[in-house]
Amino acid sequence: MLNKRTTEVYALGQHISMSAHKARRVIDQIRGRSYEETLMILELMPYRACYPIFKLVYSAAANASSNMGSNEANLVISKAEVNKGTIMKRLKPRARGRSFAIQKPTCHITIVMKDISLDEYIDITWSQNKKKDTTMSYYDMYSNGGTWDKK
Repeated sequence: MLNKRTTEVYALGQHISMSAHKARRVIDQIRGRSYEETLMILELMPYRACYPIFKLVYSAAANASSNMGSNEANLVISKAEVNKGTIMKRLKPRARGRSFAIQKPTCHITIVMKDISLDEYIDITWSQNKKKDTTMSYYDMYSNGGTWDKK
């Protein structure tokens, strides 16, 4: 039995005070990129979400070098996701003794980094011997009596 060496490490940031939508705008830009390229992008983007994501990427790289002994040049962000967290509810005083509800959203950010130099179980011969299917099948929904013909 082969023992597969783990090639992924992650960093998790919970209860970051910003909406998940604003954090996803930045996360979508860095998903699938290398570590150095990610740091350059995060330093130059003008959004407030870049700083906590920068800290998480840096932490995931530190986890990779500490736990697996991998080089930072070989790291790639394999998975990055943002989930909605709890909403802090506060009250703001308004005119005539009334109060106004303020909702402060939070999010959970997960960064998973993969070391591409340790990925040693890719079988190249299988992908080269695989035959490609060159025949194309054409599906015409109008001639088959599709859903548009029924009344």
